[in-house]
Amino acid sequence: MSKTPIYDFVQKYAQGENVRLHMPGHKGKRNLGCEMYDITEICGADSLFEAEGIIAQSERNLSSVFETRASFYSTEGSSLCIRAMLFMAMQYADGKKKVLAGRNAHKSFMSALALCDADVDWLYGDDLYSCKISPDELDAALTNGEYFAVYVTSPDYLGNVLDIKGLSIVCHKHNLPLIVDNAHGAYMKFTGNHPMDNGADMCCDSAHKTLPCLTGSAYLHISKSAIKPYEKDAKRAMSLFASTSPSYLILASMDKANEEMLGDFKNKVAETCRLCDELKAELSHLGIEFTGREKLKINIKPKTAGFLGTELASLLEKNGIYPEFYDKDNLVMMFSPGNGAEDFERLTSFFRGLKKREPVQQTAPVVKRLERAMSVREAVFSPQRSVPVNLAEGKILASACVSCPPAIPIAVCGEIIDKCAIECFEYYDIDVVNVVEQ
Repeated sequence: MSKTPIYDFVQKYAQGENVRLHMPGHKGKRNLGCEMYDITEICGADSLFEAEGIIAQSERNLSSVFETRASFYSTEGSSLCIRAMLFMAMQYADGKKKVLAGRNAHKSFMSALALCDADVDWLYGDDLYSCKISPDELDAALTNGEYFAVYVTSPDYLGNVLDIKGLSIVCHKHNLPLIVDNAHGAYMKFTGNHPMDNGADMCCDSAHKTLPCLTGSAYLHISKSAIKPYEKDAKRAMSLFASTSPSYLILASMDKANEEMLGDFKNKVAETCRLCDELKAELSHLGIEFTGREKLKINIKPKTAGFLGTELASLLEKNGIYPEFYDKDNLVMMFSPGNGAEDFERLTSFFRGLKKREPVQQTAPVVKRLERAMSVREAVFSPQRSVPVNLAEGKILASACVSCPPAIPIAVCGEIIDKCAIECFEYYDIDVVNVVEQ
């Protein structure tokens, strides 16, 4: 049995003397250089959402890597997986329409709520990006029994990691599935802290974030201990929200990554973790503060060194170093085994040469709980218009107005925008919002 059945098929087809009377229209002729490998569901290529051949075999290989009951490919990122997971959980909801979720959810979860016609109650954190939910807090929140699932994000954008094992025990005590957005943590399978090893029922991984896969690569995992047979609904759920034209370039990259993950990838991850630990120790020695417990992410707190995150990012970019994300308060650097020792050396050299200044005293506004006027679905599907933020007070937010990264909404669709929300929008340089037409 091949470790790379999709890659093998695409490679063989690309090298053949074939007349391509099928999509795509470039017919394998070079422009970017990858066209010869870009195919569609021809005979032998299988079909992603009706997989019985090479894709099914490759997904079984993936499942063996992550030790799941079943694992499935997405060529449309974790966003597709999030919508499918919510849909699958609702198939066993027994009439319940409400999910309990951490407020730092990605905006794709908001679209999932709208598309699935689900309601939500939020668990709040101390800031916009993080929501540190403890098992005791979750247990207390579940006492009324009106939810069909619990949804959390771990790790979050700033590198905070939740106690998934503890949260899963609480969820199963209440006979509820725990759904985890693990988009940033695919590599955790190789550090011993993946949601599938800690009791979560379903999770998504953005393979392209930390694994050697093309952008758009993602996995939907069903745990061996999942409380319902979600795997039987997975392909149907994904096909509801996905394109019928998945990218075989992305599929081949995920297929090829299986081979690497079945090899010495764990050692490569361990070495990268070691280099990250050394860099963190050096930053601490230099008086540079950072937060988060995630092993392959470092979130610098730039204001303590006298810089806004935007300023520090500009200095890094002038030195050819491009961070994942930055705003006034944060500068996020993501690492993977694709970063060699020379990358860490350049970062170390940069921070050794950084001249610290007096700390910046300005603090980010606190995102407060907003009053809800209508459901997410009602707001998203309502007629809407764009208004300047400073004229939005009292109006109902109609659509998420944050870019990716970090794609975490300040206000959620259906909530009434107040002065505090406006202050937050302005602080994060959001000038225009879409509101419900009233």
